[in-house]
Amino acid sequence: MTNARILIVEDEAITVSALKRELASLGYQVAATANTADEALNAVELHKPDLVLMDITLAGTVNGIVAAVAIRGNFHLPVVFLTAHADDGTMERAVAAGAFGYVLKPFSGPGLKAAIEHGASQVPDRNRESSRLHSGRLKIVEPRDQRHGTQA
Repeated sequence: MTNARILIVEDEAITVSALKRELASLGYQVAATANTADEALNAVELHKPDLVLMDITLAGTVNGIVAAVAIRGNFHLPVVFLTAHADDGTMERAVAAGAFGYVLKPFSGPGLKAAIEHGASQVPDRNRESSRLHSGRLKIVEPRDQRHGTQA
């Protein structure tokens, strides 16, 4: 999937900068960046990336797991999570959200590439035209358990 267009959803500027450099060195294109879940949804719609690299802990009220569910549901794109949290609860929530990969910070080039390639290979049909767009606006609907910080 060299030359794939990747959306980076990360709220730490230094991590975004490092990811941009690493992705370019691996032959990927950065389609756009976003700091929040709402920005991520808008960026997916506008820039049409091939894959989303998503931090779990984002600025704003909606976390990356909820954003990933919305992106998967609306655009059928693979989402690879990037996080500093390796605890079982976080990993279980990421898997339940349909994660196509999981990269721990600090990341390595080979680890990042492996997660992206694996994630991209798991998507049989990335037909963005079948998106479920309602009246031209996408909306994030938070599951009750994640909005209140409780586990399902």
